[in-house]
Amino acid sequence: MQNISFTLDAYNKIHDLKYVFVVVLGLLFPVIIIANGLIISVVCLERKLHKPMYIFICNLACINLYGGTAVAPFVISSFLREDYQITWLSCLVQIYFIYTFVSSDITNLTLMAYDRYISICYPLNYDKIVTPTKVILGIVFTWLFPLFRVTISLSFTAKIDICGVIIEKVYCDNYSVVKLACSDISYFNIHSTIILFFVVVLPFFIISYTYLRIILICLTLTKRGRVKLFSTCVPHVMALFNFIIGTSFEVLQSRFDMRHVPYTLRVILSLYFLILSPLINPILYGIGTQAIKEAIMRILCHKFYQRQAVVRCVT
Repeated sequence: MQNISFTLDAYNKIHDLKYVFVVVLGLLFPVIIIANGLIISVVCLERKLHKPMYIFICNLACINLYGGTAVAPFVISSFLREDYQITWLSCLVQIYFIYTFVSSDITNLTLMAYDRYISICYPLNYDKIVTPTKVILGIVFTWLFPLFRVTISLSFTAKIDICGVIIEKVYCDNYSVVKLACSDISYFNIHSTIILFFVVVLPFFIISYTYLRIILICLTLTKRGRVKLFSTCVPHVMALFNFIIGTSFEVLQSRFDMRHVPYTLRVILSLYFLILSPLINPILYGIGTQAIKEAIMRILCHKFYQRQAVVRCVT
């Protein structure tokens, strides 16, 4: 392990706005925890929601919690301590959390799209195809596959010789670190291209195909049937677009020259998929999924009346 530290130079470029970032992130981070925690609690407590679709939503909320805690606390503490250095080991750990979050997120979204595809296109065989065992294996896969894949990728990164120490971001990412290498990184570019295909491109095509089939099915239904199907799929589609937008911002910044873009905007865009994605997803499913919304209201009302009963007994 190399005994070096990196300077996260983006902090110096937006130093005048540090309290704005601290306040905004300080407000959004607890909301991420509460919103995703609420989705997890509701799905676990309500027996009616113990179905594959809601289990995958619950798993997505767990992934959001995992990803939401990967960077936000670090950024807040770095601003407050005015310590913009990060050690090589801490940098690798941060990369590990970020990349496993992204990989788990897209994998889970792919399984959710497949679940909706089977439910809508093959409703009579749904219970035979989407069995509890397959659901459990799918959940395990969304966690173990990213952990295994990112471990392999980071094993390459950990072996490179670093000649630079300036990273123009508020956190470490693999591509920014590899660009500081002294040696030839052509093998890394080949490896990254292969990984990008299997982790992002292939799942995107699978998701696109499933929703195209769903749309074709919707066109053959009555107006009421179309409305019901669209209401079921809209949160999934919006969560997917939310993910694509966030990761696209990050890929553009990593791969292309963004010096013409103001630094503050670049920092905001780099934090989008790590902050806004875990924040927006539980809101989408909490509001857009009728069964979850009803379960939340039922639990909240039960807690309210229970508290009122306790107050009456005491008084």
